Amino acid sequence: MESLIEKDPVKQFKTWIHEAFEEEGELANAMILSTAGKDHAPHSRVVLLRDISYGGFTFFTNYKSHKALEIEQNSKASLLFFWKEQERQIRIEGILALLPAHESDAYFASRPFESQVSAWSSKQSEVVENREILEHDFNNRLNELKGKDVARPPHWGGYVLIPHYFEFWQGRENRLHDRITYTQPSNSDEWEMERLMP
Repeated sequence: MESLIEKDPVKQFKTWIHEAFEEEGELANAMILSTAGKDHAPHSRVVLLRDISYGGFTFFTNYKSHKALEIEQNSKASLLFFWKEQERQIRIEGILALLPAHESDAYFASRPFESQVSAWSSKQSEVVENREILEHDFNNRLNELKGKDVARPPHWGGYVLIPHYFEFWQGRENRLHDRITYTQPSNSDEWEMERLMP
């Protein structure tokens, strides 16, 4: 396998995710984001990869959400992609940083109107007594913003995970799976590739 894969893990990722979109469909960019705050307790959730830029993997969220509060306390995080039909997964570890504001502005402007309104009306991760309150707040905001250009809320925007570790896993017969890792030592632009036992 080593002779068939890229020396650059980002190029290899692009190959695999392109093939995943062809085989798995439109949600091939769904990824599990795992973070941990100062208490070191891990939390995971599914978010969508939006781009590979600014040196890493980008996604968008509410800056007051539970995950964002953990990122403030601990910028280390991991991503996991899993594609069942191809028996593939990719683990990525790295450091999270905020995307530039103009990048968040541009992506927010591309979202559907109702999604823009939701970003204003939802106090993500806060307790709400019932769904009726949630829908009431959304509808009030919907009426308020109808027919207007909706600006990005200051509490909403993007992050980029800048990677220093990848593991590409390919399922094989008899559980003799392929596991190829890429590690980038500190202060180096080069990636070191190794094979792990399955």
